[in-house]
Amino acid sequence: MVSQDQSGGPDAALDRLRLTEIFLSLQGESLSVGERTVFIRTTGCPLRCRYCDTAYAFGGGAWSELDSILEQVAGYGAEYVTLTGGEPLAQAASLTLLRRLCDAGYRVSLETSGERDISQVDARVVRVMDLKTPGSGEQPRNRLANLAHLTSNDQIKFVLCDRTDYDWAAGMVAEHKLAEICPVLFSPVWDTLPPADLAEWILADGLRVRLQLQLHKVLWGETPGR
Repeated sequence: MVSQDQSGGPDAALDRLRLTEIFLSLQGESLSVGERTVFIRTTGCPLRCRYCDTAYAFGGGAWSELDSILEQVAGYGAEYVTLTGGEPLAQAASLTLLRRLCDAGYRVSLETSGERDISQVDARVVRVMDLKTPGSGEQPRNRLANLAHLTSNDQIKFVLCDRTDYDWAAGMVAEHKLAEICPVLFSPVWDTLPPADLAEWILADGLRVRLQLQLHKVLWGETPGR
């Protein structure tokens, strides 16, 4: 069941989601960066990361039936679909939508904060899961039990504010052998951590991680829905 603070009210049905937007863009992050992608952004998130760039999705939105969502996605004619938020897994119907998107033949990814259980997500979905750093203000909310459910099909993302975050993330990579589970992405907070600094740290330490920039911000800045 969706909690009231995430959905605007309890939702007993599993055939609708509260959405902020559906739009076509280029994938800005993850290993599919640059691909033509339909984004489905759910409304509501239990976290309040200090650097969040989608706070406009914390509230509002509108209910959409899953059939309607699938119809809208089909209208864009793209092969790749990303379910993002907010936090999609705060709404139970997200699991159904992910399955139906896979059944329809799309390549599908899920962007999740890692605070919710990912074990029930369809195995065909690429789960791009955050591990929240100290700089996010939400480190205690990490559900480390999720690591046991990740496979080589998935990705782990760290969003880094500063050197302290980097050192913490590097420690997590080593302690939990994350690079042996799936690809690990290090992303600098936009306009906060210079990407060149992060690149030098990764090179100096020989980390088995990938540096990623937010391509959509390089192209369009802070424009919502891009």
